[in-house]
Amino acid sequence: MSQNAAPPNDDGSDGPKPESTLHRPIKSFVLRAGRMGSGQVRAMSEWGPTYTVPYASQPLDVPHTFGRTAPLVFEIGFGMGDATAAIAAALPGTDFLGIEVHAPGVGALLKLIGERGLTNVRIVRHDAVEVLEHMIAPGSLAGVHVFFPDPWHKLKHNKRRLIQPTFVSLLTSRLAPGGYLHCATDWQPYAEQMLQVLGAEPALQNTADGYAPRPAYRPLTKFENRGLKLGHGVWDLVFHRR
Repeated sequence: MSQNAAPPNDDGSDGPKPESTLHRPIKSFVLRAGRMGSGQVRAMSEWGPTYTVPYASQPLDVPHTFGRTAPLVFEIGFGMGDATAAIAAALPGTDFLGIEVHAPGVGALLKLIGERGLTNVRIVRHDAVEVLEHMIAPGSLAGVHVFFPDPWHKLKHNKRRLIQPTFVSLLTSRLAPGGYLHCATDWQPYAEQMLQVLGAEPALQNTADGYAPRPAYRPLTKFENRGLKLGHGVWDLVFHRR
């Protein structure tokens, strides 16, 4: 899945920083070009007005947005939306707010929403850092999903990885007590960094002794299943807010 990612900052980084140190907009993504198929374009037109939420610099009225009160899970960078749609279909009592900047992915998830008649998914096409800072109230999320963010393989690019201490602190502040943060990656060095960063956040507690078994709600993607057959590893990390 794609990392929710746009142009890096002037200093080459894209991770969030404390609000007191911000001198320029912080982006949690790198914007890449992508071609939209005709079905995605139609889905954007047909379903976009109902299931996309415009970015606003004020807290989101969640019950009004979803038409009910239910646990809310926040997903960063849902890619083409296959896992998001599958999880939402399997957990109809939970609402899902997906954050993605890439138009083809937004169109693809909207298409799945329409085809499957999902009513518990909404999409914000904007930078996840700003959405978290301005639209999500502290202590309001039941869970956060960060599945297969861009690993930034080269050592000199590691600082661009999404899972960094400051961003994890922001994520944790939006979780309700007992809420969970679930990350997954197929790049072992990034998994090791995730484990270190999440383990160092004092408000989080690991649910496993190291990496967690893949929770039943997270489906295998086609890419992941192919990699597993080739012997590639996948690492899940699930932490709860204390």
